[in-house]
Amino acid sequence: MARRLIKWTSNALAGALLLFYFALLVMNSRYEVPMTAQGYSTDRHRTVAIFGATGTVGDGLLKAALNDPNVHKVRIFTRRPSPRIEAGVTAGKVEMIIHKDYLDYSAIIDELADVDAVFWAIGLSAMGMNEETYREIHLDYPARFLTQWLSARNQDAISFHYVSGSGTSAYSRMMWAREKARAEGELSRLAADTNLRVISYRPAVILPTETEAHLIHRISYAILSPIKVAVAAESIGQSMLEVSARGQEYPNSVIVENKEIVALSRAYQDRMQ
Repeated sequence: MARRLIKWTSNALAGALLLFYFALLVMNSRYEVPMTAQGYSTDRHRTVAIFGATGTVGDGLLKAALNDPNVHKVRIFTRRPSPRIEAGVTAGKVEMIIHKDYLDYSAIIDELADVDAVFWAIGLSAMGMNEETYREIHLDYPARFLTQWLSARNQDAISFHYVSGSGTSAYSRMMWAREKARAEGELSRLAADTNLRVISYRPAVILPTETEAHLIHRISYAILSPIKVAVAAESIGQSMLEVSARGQEYPNSVIVENKEIVALSRAYQDRMQ
């Protein structure tokens, strides 16, 4: 009797989960962003800077920038090279600048003077990390950067694209989610009343690029991407390029959730065809 009850309960639970999956599939499949006809300008990302390009997300951001013919120069600020960075340097599109102190950017200020858009993917897992260290990496690093970048790039419209995370909330029980929310708010506050737009992206499950993805990544992505709770790392970069070009359609302090990242990436791909 007990076994039959367990089996019935398991089947009912599996059926409910399947129905929930298909409900999400129907709802999220309809989500898309409208193509914009006015105000779109690729001049807003002619020169792109990437921080964190050796990580899972950063590698996808770099791949997207390298594949975009409207991006003329990519400046990588990093502690170490990666195969994709080195390939970009060889091709002549990437300038790699070794930088190790992410609380002081005075040594690289000249390389920031003509940057139009910054893609920020520096980050570490919160596992085993105390709150103070996590805050320094995810808030203090980019906040110090914004302060110095604004002093160097103070005439044209510029944008800062910050990789946050799905589930970010100031009211979360999770330390990382509260600190990411704090970072989103503080960075937007620093940009208020300036020519800078800070856009935060909240990806969920991320598929690494082809050089890093393993079978488990691909299986998870295949299951979760149809319901818009997974996104490819390169797609995050494509969405950033799309947002940068759309200008004030995405003003300072906008938060882009995972399903909108996917839709923006699709709009970008349609435009590039």
